[in-house]
Amino acid sequence: MANKKQSKLKIKVRAIQKKAKKPISKNSAFKAERRNFSRRAFDKIKTNAKMGKTVLRQARELKLKNGQIKKWVERNDLAEEQVYILTKAMESAVDGIFLIDARKPDYPIVYTNKSFQKMTGYTKNEILEKNYFLFYGVEANPLIIKKIKRAMLKGKSFHGEVLNLNKAEKKCWNSLRLSPVPDLKGEVTHYVGIKTDLTLMRQRELKIEEQRHELLHVTRVGKLAEFVSSLAHEISQPLTSILSYAQAAQRMLNGKEPKLKDILQYIINDDQRAAAVIQRMRLLLKKGISEMKPLDINTLINDTVILIATDAAVRHDVLKLELEKNLPLIRGDHIQLQQVILNLISNSFDALDNAPQVREIMISTSRKDNVIIVEIRDTGCGIPVKNLPKLFTRFFTSKQDGLGMGLSISRSIVEFHGGKLDVKNNPSGGAIFYFSLPIKKKARV
Repeated sequence: MANKKQSKLKIKVRAIQKKAKKPISKNSAFKAERRNFSRRAFDKIKTNAKMGKTVLRQARELKLKNGQIKKWVERNDLAEEQVYILTKAMESAVDGIFLIDARKPDYPIVYTNKSFQKMTGYTKNEILEKNYFLFYGVEANPLIIKKIKRAMLKGKSFHGEVLNLNKAEKKCWNSLRLSPVPDLKGEVTHYVGIKTDLTLMRQRELKIEEQRHELLHVTRVGKLAEFVSSLAHEISQPLTSILSYAQAAQRMLNGKEPKLKDILQYIINDDQRAAAVIQRMRLLLKKGISEMKPLDINTLINDTVILIATDAAVRHDVLKLELEKNLPLIRGDHIQLQQVILNLISNSFDALDNAPQVREIMISTSRKDNVIIVEIRDTGCGIPVKNLPKLFTRFFTSKQDGLGMGLSISRSIVEFHGGKLDVKNNPSGGAIFYFSLPIKKKARV
């Protein structure tokens, strides 16, 4: 079997050797060379055509990619422009806008615009990464804060009014709107908040409400004045009868029962004093044009003290006078100025209610340049510093049953007379009310 294979191989080798030794003609060589040239040219053309198709295909792909890149660039530019406009709009908004990271338990603020910074009074660096709820003051309603946290835990919105304290600890009313911001999976990752400042609106509403209460108060005071005037008229009649009966009894006991006669004289004196008080009260409430006349301030004070001497004795208060002599005359309305002195002494009486053992009111007069100064100082409880700026405001009172009108009216009267009325605390205890009145020109006592 092996021998047969070897013999066949030898036959093939001999055939190849014979063919190789056979001479090649020039004609056949030329034809072979033409065939090879044609084949190479065809291959070259085929290759060039193939390369052309490839180049055209790549050019089309490149053009397509260039178009896609151009669209991507345009989209990117548009997106950047939209982001820029959105950022500028948020920064320019009048409302305070902020962003809270809801994924963290301390709810840090990660963005804030300038209006929010202005509302709170804090800078951007003082706000970012800080707990949002730290920017509520102690004045804030804890129920509102719990409601906000509950809404954020549930991924819900919140809308309501809240009271804040800014960095300067000034109260600020805000309308707050909180909305959840979900990610691509729909999970809430942030909260966007919008705060609208309502402080001016609330202040206007409070002012309107205050004016409404003042109007009602004025109405009540007016009705009270009418009642007091009517009451004074009614009281004056029995006082007149008492005086007549006492005087008649005194005449009947002429020369008899001297002690009883003295008692009747006391009744007559007190009756006349009560009638004088009622008359002055009616004059105080009487409408009419002010009567500006030359007045001696010391005489005016003495007359006023007589009116309240009984009240001071009942209260166990001591009234002292230090009146400078030979003071020039002033020009004013007797009734109105007496009302001022009565109001100030009455306030001192009230201040002495909770005073220690020393219960004293000192009334003094003096001259300084071209004005007369009247001081009424007491040894009472004094005036809280926070109340001093608003003490003369209409309807402001620290008394439980006070009307809040006396000091306001008194200051108006003094200013009408060209003077000034003010108050200060006495360093040794109590308060000092003092007012000045201009001296009447070319007038002497």
